[in-house]
Amino acid sequence: MPVFKYTGYDQAGSLTEGIIEADGHKDAVLKIKTKGIFPKGIEESVSSRKKILSKKPSQLVLSSVTRRLSTLVSAGVPLIEAISAISVEHKGEWRNILTDVKDRLAGGSTLARAMDAHHEIFPESYTGMVAAGESSGRLDDVLLKLADLQEKEIAIKNKVRTALVYPSFMACVSVLILFFLFIFVIPKITKIFEDTSTSLPFITMVLLWISTFFKDFWWLMLLSAGGAAALYRNIRKTKKELIDSILLKEPLGILMELYMLRFSMTIGFLLSGGLQILNAMQLTARSIGNAVLEKKIISAREKVSQGASLSASLEGFPPTLLQIIATGEKTGRLAEVLMKTAASYEAEFDRKLQRAISLLEPVLILTMGLVVGFIVVAVLLPIFEMNQIMN
Repeated sequence: MPVFKYTGYDQAGSLTEGIIEADGHKDAVLKIKTKGIFPKGIEESVSSRKKILSKKPSQLVLSSVTRRLSTLVSAGVPLIEAISAISVEHKGEWRNILTDVKDRLAGGSTLARAMDAHHEIFPESYTGMVAAGESSGRLDDVLLKLADLQEKEIAIKNKVRTALVYPSFMACVSVLILFFLFIFVIPKITKIFEDTSTSLPFITMVLLWISTFFKDFWWLMLLSAGGAAALYRNIRKTKKELIDSILLKEPLGILMELYMLRFSMTIGFLLSGGLQILNAMQLTARSIGNAVLEKKIISAREKVSQGASLSASLEGFPPTLLQIIATGEKTGRLAEVLMKTAASYEAEFDRKLQRAISLLEPVLILTMGLVVGFIVVAVLLPIFEMNQIMN
């Protein structure tokens, strides 16, 4: 909703100014007059008109802002003053965001509505929990839970990235070495074989064919790699459910652990923050990251809205998780139980991820060793044969 800055005269005839949130210019005039002010000038706030961010914001900055806001609110600082103090600590895009939120608050908006105007910054699950915190009077607690949730998500992403750094580096280096060998080194070594009239072993002929292909059609290989990446992105967009169904059948079970971690952690945080079960399920479905599971959660939400229990409505989820949810529903401690379950899934996810990485590293080394061994044998075998002929 746009924010308007106005100047006008109050009932005593004094000039006054302020900020108000309204659907449009006419709505702003009506709201100003209901305050007993005769408007002199009204203009829309510049910060509400312009697009503030051109790229996805840093989740780390958002978690920092959320935690600071929680601290200030719990200390009794008025919300507008708290937002203003935090905006001073930032610059550029984030200062514009927080200033606009402050303007909307001054115009009579709630914090959730003010943040929802920047949905590319504040996710729907974020503003949903903020709205629940405002309605329950527990905004400081909810903001603290949101900061914890964001930091937990950042930690999980960092674990995956850190675990994949070394294998990715090894794979890239191996590919570059192979390109260098087949394009520059092997043609010079095998040139001596081409000048001889003796027949070459089959393995050496294969090496020559591969080297020639690399040397003459390296550009085609790069184009093919780029085309394959573009094709995968297109399939990922158009056939997302198909791709996600394949990912769920991943043999090591790492992705399933990750999805169950996201599910239990997100819905547990949302329920502990005061959201109703139906709203929590809807927001969790959108943030789980798998189209198949998202569809199952939405289907379960429909059953829960008709009176069914959560544990009986979820299909395709691990039986152990369903039993835990059923126990939480019976004891009335569903949010607490889900948070403990999330910690268990996180530990299992870490264990499986480390096991996969420990298997991937020797596989890369073995593959590289086999390729190098193939090259060495293909080069040395005709040399040995020529040596025997000469003797």
